[in-house]
Amino acid sequence: MYFIALATDYDGTLAHEGIVTRKTLSALERLKKTGRKLILVTGRELPDLKRVFPEIAMFDKVVAENGALVYTPASEEERTISPSPSPDLIAKLKKRGVKPLSVGRSIVATWEPHQATVLDVIKRLGLELEIIFNKGAVMILPSGINKATGLTAALQDLRLSPRNVVGIGDAENDHAFLKACGCSVAVDNALPAVKDTADLVMRGARGKGVEELIGRLVKHDRGLVKKPGDSILLGKAGSKEIYLSPTDTVLIAGSSGIGKSTLATALTERFVETGFQFCIFDPEGDYDGLQGAVRLGDGSSAPTKEQLLDLIEKVDTNVVVNGLALRVNERPDFFADLLPGLGNFRYRTARPHWLVIDEAHHLLPKRRDDTRAVLSLELPGTVLITVHPEAISTDALGLVTAVIALGPKAKSVIKTFCQETGVKAPKQMSSPKGDRVLFWRPHANRRPTSVKAIEPRQSLKRHSRKYAEGKLDEAGSFYFRGPDNAMNLRAHNLMIFAQMAEGIDDKTWEHHLRAGDYSEWFRHQIRDKDLARETQAAEKDKTLSAKESRDLVLNAVRRRYTAPATAPER
Repeated sequence: MYFIALATDYDGTLAHEGIVTRKTLSALERLKKTGRKLILVTGRELPDLKRVFPEIAMFDKVVAENGALVYTPASEEERTISPSPSPDLIAKLKKRGVKPLSVGRSIVATWEPHQATVLDVIKRLGLELEIIFNKGAVMILPSGINKATGLTAALQDLRLSPRNVVGIGDAENDHAFLKACGCSVAVDNALPAVKDTADLVMRGARGKGVEELIGRLVKHDRGLVKKPGDSILLGKAGSKEIYLSPTDTVLIAGSSGIGKSTLATALTERFVETGFQFCIFDPEGDYDGLQGAVRLGDGSSAPTKEQLLDLIEKVDTNVVVNGLALRVNERPDFFADLLPGLGNFRYRTARPHWLVIDEAHHLLPKRRDDTRAVLSLELPGTVLITVHPEAISTDALGLVTAVIALGPKAKSVIKTFCQETGVKAPKQMSSPKGDRVLFWRPHANRRPTSVKAIEPRQSLKRHSRKYAEGKLDEAGSFYFRGPDNAMNLRAHNLMIFAQMAEGIDDKTWEHHLRAGDYSEWFRHQIRDKDLARETQAAEKDKTLSAKESRDLVLNAVRRRYTAPATAPER
């Protein structure tokens, strides 16, 4: 599910003249059975609400007094989020003949035409209060308190994001909380201004409108409404903007070093801008320093399931799960252990809205027999990134709804995807030129489109921690063997390389130096062309002593990878 909760106003929306019909109550019960939450958002005071609405217990949270009070029916806990009314205010209003006058835990309420008197009293007392109108009612609250602030507090208790809430209302005081919801709905009897700003308007009035909404929500969920702000811009195909939906499962694939992590970084920036929570599984340390995210784990300490689940409970916390401390063969087990708990959390909260799984062929490999068991039935809001789509679990590939292929082998990526999933390959494809990507929706019956993808505003130091502290596989490691193959010292990262290089004899050092082995390794395994060029200059300079060449190469390595990080510029 994408929409996890329904937040509804009471008077004029759920209720007519204070009464909720049996049919409307049955619709609410039907929604509850789907696993969704119910939140009541009202201007009424709690004792009055309990009196007119004895079925209040069916709601998970109640926001009363126009946002000033949050009530939990299951525990009967009440929590005020604003101060009590000023005794001076109440006394002055009574003295000025303002009646009826109702005083709650935080709210003070009366009716028109007393608003002019109320405003005059507030000014004379110098109080920071606001007047909120609701179809003739005049509600006085502390500045900044409204139904939206109350809803925010209730959602924090439920660990839900407002993006996953459908809100429905009818009057002026509903504007704020409806605007905060992922989908805003007006009943047919709503004020014109509310209808104008709502995403949807129901044909039914009051309870019938709520019943209509519930029926559509249960049937369509995310398909209830489509708004540009709810999707993530991938780029442009000509003048047409191409978007990814938070219910998409996306495959990003292409040759090594072609820009997959760069594109993923740009997407995370859009996640932050649109209020979507994300979690990146980063086996090789490619996303260290990513803005707007907390890193979990590093080259020496592996992340844990408990740490991750604790962090993502906070709605506004994005997480990068760094797996450098895990060996390649440990990563699938780690992910298999983590995914069920994460899947359960996502089922209950629809968060994190986006999962980015880098090196997906490591974390969801085809060779594992239990991949189907650890996968949820769906992977909505998931991005799978890989060099080897053919090595990803076929079950995972079968969930993909959008393919983004990069580089000169982009057409091969789509062909491989089709071979692995049994999807019919498109008849016509053109290779993307320059920095463009090939975008294709496998089930849309359209040919792949060349797209100019968005670019990130931040620049990550690609792979720096991976190569400095991680553990490269045997093929990617450097081996000090010497001129007679008398030794076999394996350096699986740059720190180990530097330590070994300082300890080996001059003859062994110069053997690899003159053979160009160091620049070759830096260029093809570390994939750092600048480091390779600087090292190559030392390799070709035969006037350098072993010590001089060694110092030049190791200083270049340390300067780029192992020197202490400097504070970012402001």
